[in-house]
Amino acid sequence: MALGALALLAGCSSTKDDKTATWSPNRIYAEAKDEAGSGAYDKAVPLYEKLEGRAAGTPLAQQAQLEKAYAQYKGGDKAAAVSTIDRFLKLHPASPALDYALYLKGVVNFNDDLGMFAFLTRQDLSERDQKAAKESFESFKELVTRFPDSRYTPDARQRMNYIVNSLAQYEVHVARYYYSRGAYLAAINRAQSAIADYREVPAVEEALYIIVRSYDALGMNDLRDDAQRVLTSNYPQSTYLTQGFKTKDDPWWKMW
Repeated sequence: MALGALALLAGCSSTKDDKTATWSPNRIYAEAKDEAGSGAYDKAVPLYEKLEGRAAGTPLAQQAQLEKAYAQYKGGDKAAAVSTIDRFLKLHPASPALDYALYLKGVVNFNDDLGMFAFLTRQDLSERDQKAAKESFESFKELVTRFPDSRYTPDARQRMNYIVNSLAQYEVHVARYYYSRGAYLAAINRAQSAIADYREVPAVEEALYIIVRSYDALGMNDLRDDAQRVLTSNYPQSTYLTQGFKTKDDPWWKMW
């Protein structure tokens, strides 16, 4: 029994005290903001979590939940950030901050595809998996539809345009890959899919050029000439016909 008591005491002494036990919700919030402001997101997140419980049912708790999601996002835990936002959307469907929650979810998924070293490889969103891009688009679309006058809507619209361009360019990347491997029919099908699904975007020009080159490689001259007429009609100054495919040193996209 004596040994058991000593072990219990040792365990209690090793338990870290909760320094926030006597803090008011406002103080916890201030401390969390300070930690996040200094870039210590790993310290800010648990403080926001304590505040959620301490101020449950108040607007401050809702604010803490959203700021926790932002801290998780900035700290690199994007999956946790999306989970936190989804929980907020479920628990507070009438919150006045709903537009921001949708915007933040769109931003988290929007940046998810760019990657930490994209600036080194010059790899843009269109060359990566498109799942996050599509989810980002849906969040921005809901924001724009439900809150057209939100302060976040103009930026969301611009990001939506970028995503549409990237989705179209992704199809073109695949078509170009097929073309480079000599799979000309597959290249034509993928390029035609990009043209059918995404209109009036920059990627359509290259999609038409891939179709022209693929028909030429297949010896289908009539179809090649038809595709070239469409290309020159819609893009009379196209550099593809004079310079060929663009290189990595001449990207079409603009980083955010």
